[in-house]
Amino acid sequence: MSLAACGEKVRRGDPDRFLSAMTAPPGLRARLLVLYAFNLELARAPLVANEATIAEMRLQFWADTIADMNTGQPPRAHEVAAPLADLVRETGLDNAVLSEMVTARRFDLYREPHRDLAAFERYIDRTSGHLMWLAARSLGASPELESDIRDFAWGAGVAALLRAVPDLQALGRAPLIDATPGGIIALADLALGKMNRARRAQRHMPKALLPALLAGWRAGSTLHTARRDPGAVARGGLEESPFRRKFALLWRDMLGRW
Repeated sequence: MSLAACGEKVRRGDPDRFLSAMTAPPGLRARLLVLYAFNLELARAPLVANEATIAEMRLQFWADTIADMNTGQPPRAHEVAAPLADLVRETGLDNAVLSEMVTARRFDLYREPHRDLAAFERYIDRTSGHLMWLAARSLGASPELESDIRDFAWGAGVAALLRAVPDLQALGRAPLIDATPGGIIALADLALGKMNRARRAQRHMPKALLPALLAGWRAGSTLHTARRDPGAVARGGLEESPFRRKFALLWRDMLGRW
């Protein structure tokens, strides 16, 4: 299927990342949109299937699709599979990282909480961290930037998870290690610390990578709100108005800051 199908999928299912991808030069937007469409397929697996077994099959499809890339098999019949295979071939993205994204999403299929903080941190890194690192790599990021990009992505991933808590809890999931006010404040502090550490390297980050990093443009606002009012997490009070969200993105894009 066409790259346009990936773009439309992201526009409908992940509007924040769609908007951030639109800040990239026209010739590079497709790289981000293909990765975001792939991520959306993984993230939605437990939401579109009523049974964990069916959701497991959806994730296994992507595990097998990536394995096919490793052996040079033709892409499977799916609107995202062929563009993803083309992107990997064009940019040399690491298939092992894609595979770990699939494996990490298996946690979302069941109601058991993370075993400990280390498991939670690994989950955020292999979902949000892997995605932002691949996005940055597709735009030319060098390996020495990986740690800073992953730190920023970790904070962005926690922020996105906090915004999703009401929906996840409604599905019977336990997305947080500690959902008490104190636990939420501590998590927000940890996430903000990682993001601040990453931003200290901002002057060394090539401007070409900005569209990948702008995917986390809402994170700071979300985390500060959660820290100030942890009760806002459970009641869904972390969302800003569409106008404020778009204005913040445009402002950061103009300033070249993430």
